Amino acid sequence: MQSKITGIGSYIPSIVKKNKDFLKNKFLNEDGTPINHPNEVIIEKFKAITGIEERRYADEKLTSSDLGFFAAEKAIENSGINKEELDYIILAHNFGDVKSAAIQSDILPSLASRVKHRLGIKNPNCVAYDILFGCPGWIQGVIQAEAYIKSGMAKKCLVIGSETLSRVLDMHDRDSMIYSDGAGACVVEATEEDTIGILSTAAQTDTFDECYYLFFGNSFDKTEGKDVGYIKMFGRKIYEYALNNVPNAMKKALDKSGVAITDVKKVFIHQANEKMDEAIVKRFYRLYKMPMPKNIMPMSIHKLGNSSVATIPTLIDLVQKGLVKEQEINKGDVVLFASVGAGMNINAIVYKY
Repeated sequence: MQSKITGIGSYIPSIVKKNKDFLKNKFLNEDGTPINHPNEVIIEKFKAITGIEERRYADEKLTSSDLGFFAAEKAIENSGINKEELDYIILAHNFGDVKSAAIQSDILPSLASRVKHRLGIKNPNCVAYDILFGCPGWIQGVIQAEAYIKSGMAKKCLVIGSETLSRVLDMHDRDSMIYSDGAGACVVEATEEDTIGILSTAAQTDTFDECYYLFFGNSFDKTEGKDVGYIKMFGRKIYEYALNNVPNAMKKALDKSGVAITDVKKVFIHQANEKMDEAIVKRFYRLYKMPMPKNIMPMSIHKLGNSSVATIPTLIDLVQKGLVKEQEINKGDVVLFASVGAGMNINAIVYKY
């Protein structure tokens, strides 16, 4: 039994945070000392590396489960299914519902249960649960949905990725400019057609040395309370890890599918950092002794930033709607989904439309 995506939807928050809006920030080094560069230089270097010009933040009245609900509604509508027929709702996130200006996460009940409640689904056999898998969480949710369908445990699943990273940022840390808010969702259904949909998958978790490359830590401002945590990362270690491991996972998935590298039309990679993403895809093609094809890698990071679990489903939705310049998906196209994030986790899917 094959699995295919029959509906896609996303929610892009309305608040635009441009790079210039960080000009008055007090950026500090990890030890709390001032960075010895003016903010104009810091921001320009940041843009050159990440490609990010602006990002989106959620309205202060909204939480991650709200964003996930908005994206889920659109995916269900796009698929045309009866929501009462859903067997599973799988919601990927990292920090739960964090209210604006709060310092505490709320995951009771689960965000998936909250979305099911908001959707008004009465069917008790629709099982709703959350998944914590770092930025690759949405892809992992799709992999789990496919496993349920292949095993006969499900016919229709809703997979959501939603995050409000703006609520867990240390604004004294330059890395805070990377992150953003958003949500994406898809409906995955069983199909008798064995030549379309999910062709193969790959996933891995490295924790021996890599477990804490992304972590929750204190503000760089040493006057802030020690009990308040913010998202932190070792950027150079993540970059090196991603370059050394993501291309191999992508190759593993592609080789399992039996699809030739020359038949891949698009690579939808987690929108983490433009230079890193480009280097990953280039190295992936180098494994097949090929140059990276032109326009193979759609990007949304320039305007949307890094919304973690939401980046890939949001990007797919935008491309399918014709909202990404010079990018499109056609029937019969083979594409790759790939991501890397906290854990450290990596995964990939080979998918045929």
